[in-house]
Amino acid sequence: MTLFELILDAERQLTQAGVHFGHGTTNAHDEAAWLVLHALSLPLDTDLHDALLANQPVTPDQQRNVAELLRQRIDTRQPLAYLTHEAWLQGVPFYVDERTIVPRSLIAEALADGSIDPWLSSGTRRVLDLCTGNGSLAVLAAMAWPDVLVDAADISPGALAVARINVDKHQLGERIRLIESDGLAQCQGPYDLIVCNPPYVNQGSMEALPAEFRAEPSLALAGGSDGMDFIRNLIAAASSFLNSSGVLVLEIGHEREHFEAAFPHLSPVWLDTSAGSDQVLLLTEDMFVPRVAP
Repeated sequence: MTLFELILDAERQLTQAGVHFGHGTTNAHDEAAWLVLHALSLPLDTDLHDALLANQPVTPDQQRNVAELLRQRIDTRQPLAYLTHEAWLQGVPFYVDERTIVPRSLIAEALADGSIDPWLSSGTRRVLDLCTGNGSLAVLAAMAWPDVLVDAADISPGALAVARINVDKHQLGERIRLIESDGLAQCQGPYDLIVCNPPYVNQGSMEALPAEFRAEPSLALAGGSDGMDFIRNLIAAASSFLNSSGVLVLEIGHEREHFEAAFPHLSPVWLDTSAGSDQVLLLTEDMFVPRVAP
């Protein structure tokens, strides 16, 4: 069996098993390629269009390694990132395990493409990554702006332990401080920028999640009946943690309707992402003041 045939066979089994994607890949072929390359200790950027490489024979031991990882993926329905302990965001590798959700925040795109930059200034120095999870947004923020100091806060000690692995992995311990905090309670503003990918999934959507998403910590996903429980507390307190020119960038997924119903007085800027222009919003400090009707 060749490498290419092994990937096609894994793709077929993933398809037949009806596994769900969304934790780094969106389809069976890409998931199969990731799985096979990891099991064979090959780089994930291996050029599978290289005919010589694709037709390279695989040994029986290599086939068994792939079969075992494939069995785990199908039988447990865990995201492949949990089984490989690696996820990628904006081309940057991160350690991940079951203590945090698999990093996939659309805010990462805004950090990488500079779409937040027009609201910042040369004096931007303090950034908070609230609900940091595995620390990926904190790391990406520190990479994007070499002069900033980043606080990375989460209520989960387990998540912070994973974040510590990633902060150390990318040698950013001098610029990223980890804080155990229920929301903003233990954070020390004012900040120039707060980024937050909070739990925002509404109750109906939580109940319909595929097994791969139910394998993630519900604490990091479930946002109450309308998905806005955490966000209500954040919006109520955020302006007190921002300086006069501060900015909040908030991810809300598919909950725009619920957000607008919960906060009719807010007029956020909606940022364009690969998933559309209604999943990540931006609020400046002055936008938190309720509008007064003329």
